[in-house]
Amino acid sequence: MDNHKSYLKTLESNAIKSLETLQTLEEIENWRIEYLGRKGKLSQFFQSFKDIKNENKNELGTIANDLKISLEQYYKKKINSIQSSKLKINEIFDYSLPGKPNISGSIHPTIQMMNEICNAFSSLGFNIYEGPEIESEEYAFDKLNIPSNHPARDIWDTIWVENTQELESLLLRPHTSPMQIRIMEKYPPPIRVVVPGKCYRYEATDNTHEWHFHQIEGLVVDTNINFANMKSTLFEFARLIFGEQTKARFRCDFFPFVEPGAEMSVNIKDDEWLELMGAGMVHPKVLQNVNLDPEIYSGFAFGLGIERVAMIRFGINNIRDFYSNDFQFLRQFN
Repeated sequence: MDNHKSYLKTLESNAIKSLETLQTLEEIENWRIEYLGRKGKLSQFFQSFKDIKNENKNELGTIANDLKISLEQYYKKKINSIQSSKLKINEIFDYSLPGKPNISGSIHPTIQMMNEICNAFSSLGFNIYEGPEIESEEYAFDKLNIPSNHPARDIWDTIWVENTQELESLLLRPHTSPMQIRIMEKYPPPIRVVVPGKCYRYEATDNTHEWHFHQIEGLVVDTNINFANMKSTLFEFARLIFGEQTKARFRCDFFPFVEPGAEMSVNIKDDEWLELMGAGMVHPKVLQNVNLDPEIYSGFAFGLGIERVAMIRFGINNIRDFYSNDFQFLRQFN
């Protein structure tokens, strides 16, 4: 008698523990067959009643029937639990809706514009170079005809780097113009290069100014280079970027490393002119600083802000949009 009670109690414990671990309807059905089926463990117990004494059959029968009812209830609860969880998933996910496309990354609009500008100048015979973002005072100012007492230096004399060991007078480059010097020191004329890169200046930000921006510097040095060569080159570049209908004009401007200097504007609609870049003939002192004879060699240089070109090209009113990480803005350039 006690052995049979112990068997039923162990059977109940094992059945419940086993049921709790099941996750699928198929597994639960196999559990039902194992414990409650026609050839299951409970059925086998009832079939063994012929070997039990008559005075014990009623009590054991009652215990076995209660166990069967209890296991059937556990079985139904488990079924309902699985079906309920599936129903909640179906309520959350509407499988009839079209799938969402995978959103892949894209090149930032500033870099897209940089690549397009570089390709345009490359088609005009220019080579592409890059330079360091941390520059020395010598290359950023002195060799570009901007000595420490020059008033124009206030515009660029900005974000300095703390002295490191024997390196002194370092700063985050305020323009890509130092590469003019580096290239002329390393390569003899003829030189036709453009230098894209990031620049830094400590200045107030507004719709058209940022403390960091991207710039492309251009340099041509050879014999018999004149102002007409510069105008025709830059005009052709403007047509490549803004279209064949583009007009350009040049007005006098000042930059310490060119003489004469000019500001180039483009007209892409009606009578509205937009400043595109600064340019001019390479200053004789700059040529002398790299041991080139200004009586033999001449050249022109120019610099333009990449974000400015993109703003004109795409009608963007605020330069800060490029760096605000606004997904709705950036996705327009995918």
